[in-house]
Amino acid sequence: MHVSPETWLITIVVMAAVLLADVVVIGRRPHEPSMKEAGIAIGVFSALAVAFGLGVWFFSGPRYAGEFFAGWLTEYSLSVDNLFIFVLIMAGLRVPRALQQYALMVGIVLALVFRGIFIALGAAAIERFSWVFFVFGAFLIYTAVKLYLDYRQHDEVDEVTENAMMRWVRKAFPSTDSFRGTKLTVREAGKRLITPMLFVVVALGSTDLLFALDSIPAIYGLTQEAYLVFTANVFALMGLRQLYFLIGGLLQRLVYLSVGLSVVLAFIGVKLVLHALHEYQLDTRWGFSAEIPIWASLSVIILTLVITTVASLAKSGRDARNRAE
Repeated sequence: MHVSPETWLITIVVMAAVLLADVVVIGRRPHEPSMKEAGIAIGVFSALAVAFGLGVWFFSGPRYAGEFFAGWLTEYSLSVDNLFIFVLIMAGLRVPRALQQYALMVGIVLALVFRGIFIALGAAAIERFSWVFFVFGAFLIYTAVKLYLDYRQHDEVDEVTENAMMRWVRKAFPSTDSFRGTKLTVREAGKRLITPMLFVVVALGSTDLLFALDSIPAIYGLTQEAYLVFTANVFALMGLRQLYFLIGGLLQRLVYLSVGLSVVLAFIGVKLVLHALHEYQLDTRWGFSAEIPIWASLSVIILTLVITTVASLAKSGRDARNRAE
């Protein structure tokens, strides 16, 4: 897929303009969005992603369009799972509802920065070293197994807001007892103090860094086109803060989401290992074709997510009825 520097520039400028407008609006008027506002925003961003994928199909063909849609759906699903951690962070730090949208926006900006760095590093590594596919594949398979085991053990993330970075910030800097709007620091009694909002930013930023370690290898298992990796990640993050307010308690009802994601990540991990075998022509030497077509990958991802969602909602409904009885 050939992407000219002009196309890269236009894409980055347009997406940065959309993000900047969003940041300016929230920065001036932090609030809790209504269901209607959140629903409209998610619909617009999803429509833009679909339109972009159709544009890729028109200009570059169905293969690359399929890679974009597979990557976008995978990254979006991982982002929805990550929202549960965001809920815990907001609850643990007692962020007022009116300020949560601002905090989420900051977290999304940090996620874009971290993912941009990892995308560049991943592209450089893939271009120089084919063996990196083995590393990515093994890491995703490990992540999938860990995700499933965590689900089986029903682990609760009690210390999500108290990672090493958070503990260091708490010890190193004096802070105020309450929020001061969206301000990160304030001067009181002649001293510069940090606010709880800075704790939120640190928690979201450090968590986003960990999320990037999972998401970037996952999408490189579906496409090696840096342009599609970048745009799929941006579209997956757009509308994420509105989704946070829209689905609310629905996150608690997606009880099998971790299982579905573990299946998707394991599949992509195996796909990466097979691709590495193909890069070294080991599959041909052993008498089979290791390449999995993108239509098969897209089908597995969609089918897994549909089954996961339907099964989760069905179980949640049964549990609710049993509690009522």
